[in-house]
Amino acid sequence: MNISNIQLSEQPVFLAPMEDVSDSPFRQICKKQGADVVFTEFISSEAIIRDSDKSMHKMRFEEMERPFGIQIFGGREEAMESAAQIAADNNPDFVDINFGCPVYKVVKKNAGSACLRDLGLMERMTEKVVNATSLPVTVKTRLGWDEDSIHIQKVALMLQRIGVKALTVHCRTRAQGYKGKARWEYLKLLKNTPGLEIPIIGNGDITTPEEAKHVFDSTGVDGIMIGRAAIGNPWIFKQIKTFLDTGEKLPEPTLRDRLEVCADQLRASVAHHGEKYGVITMKKHYGNYLKGIKNGKQLRLELMQHDSPEAIIEIMLNFDESKFYPVAI
Repeated sequence: MNISNIQLSEQPVFLAPMEDVSDSPFRQICKKQGADVVFTEFISSEAIIRDSDKSMHKMRFEEMERPFGIQIFGGREEAMESAAQIAADNNPDFVDINFGCPVYKVVKKNAGSACLRDLGLMERMTEKVVNATSLPVTVKTRLGWDEDSIHIQKVALMLQRIGVKALTVHCRTRAQGYKGKARWEYLKLLKNTPGLEIPIIGNGDITTPEEAKHVFDSTGVDGIMIGRAAIGNPWIFKQIKTFLDTGEKLPEPTLRDRLEVCADQLRASVAHHGEKYGVITMKKHYGNYLKGIKNGKQLRLELMQHDSPEAIIEIMLNFDESKFYPVAI
């Protein structure tokens, strides 16, 4: 699969852009575990053109993260055009437009999945972004606003005509949010759309190697995207790719694997965000890494008490499930 001149593997696995999750440290961990392509968290075009420190920081990345995309969102054509130019100046491999976020605070500004109610706005906004940069532009969207407005084939052909180089589809409507099952049959419909040639990437409810293979085999998509299933479980990329290549199911990570990768992400978080915020931002990840581990809750509570990354890592790597006792707080 190729995105313009970016050459990927035959069945690439992408890490989804996720707010407050897919920062550079998490992306680095997922890349090490086999993710083919990673994205920033979605970044407001309005914040980018105001040169906000937070938005500029979100665009920072390490070379090992490539191929790497900066995802932007917004509801004003002029802001999206300027934001695309600024994003491109940060030297990613491509710029991605978010037309899929269902969150009310985004939608009320005519951004994210709100554009599925106004395909004219989506068309104009996309054209502004495509014309603003020489980098490839990709799009992530949903099936439609609601059940009565699923026009994903029309949307895909429109985006292709404008110059979009790949389309990711989360197989739910905006009205569904994250409820109900993702409707993978629409991916097959897209792949059978006459005249549609750009790569299609499927997203939604892909949580196991078996589901990944089923989506590839039953729909013919060019790639798949993993979101929530990767949180606290970056091994899913290696598991999926091994299963696709060999049919072999890799074992689940050991306790030691979990603790060492969590420690690696903490180190990367401190290097990227600075010691104070690097420690703070990692706190939301401990519970996911420790899910299902005996006395994992107690360990998480213990880690939350400390501000020193060295102390946290020492406690983490010396943890023994059989000898740990509840911490007094």
